[in-house]
Amino acid sequence: MTVVIHTLCLRIMRYPPTHKLATRRRIVEAASQAFRERGVAETGVDEVMRRAGLTHGGFYAHFSDKTELLAEACGAAFDAAVPNLDRISSGSTPANRARLLIDSYLGPRHRDNRGSGCLIVAVGADMVRLRGEARTGYARGFSRHIDRLATALRLSPDSVRNRERVTQLMSSLVGALLVARAIDDPAQSDLMLQAMRRQLRRQYCQEPLPSTERSPHDFMRAF
Repeated sequence: MTVVIHTLCLRIMRYPPTHKLATRRRIVEAASQAFRERGVAETGVDEVMRRAGLTHGGFYAHFSDKTELLAEACGAAFDAAVPNLDRISSGSTPANRARLLIDSYLGPRHRDNRGSGCLIVAVGADMVRLRGEARTGYARGFSRHIDRLATALRLSPDSVRNRERVTQLMSSLVGALLVARAIDDPAQSDLMLQAMRRQLRRQYCQEPLPSTERSPHDFMRAF
């Protein structure tokens, strides 16, 4: 009897207390990447657990369903943007800070790497079709992200005006990136990004147009 109890105790204490938390974090990180790469509808629990290096059955020891996972993955993805916001915040002027965001967000690297990119553009369309915890979690994370972005960019000394301008800028960035990713011709997609970078620099950076860049009319004629 003593041997049996000892064996059971060893099995129960096989993992340290932090193991479950670390495993949950692995699942969330795998889900965050998968949702951004493939979309919410196309990403199942099997795919998430495969990416995390775990079995399907282990999922329910951490989450009740995919909706709960999605809500937590959204929060994690928004939090992952904080280091980039810190870099932007270090800019010396509002124009400099805005340009750092515009050029990085509407760059080919961000367009081509969905799995590590912005959650807003990656799953925003999916959220329109969802209700409940997942959509609430996304909305909460989005609002917190805009607050952080407003703090980083500081486009206006007036807090209300600052948040308004940041929201306008973010909406333009998301729309431009969404269209650039949807265009299957790399050259046309590059022109889309270039045209929007130029336009948003003029609007938020008070920057004259470089003569080496094509005008928006050249881009429009390409279609």
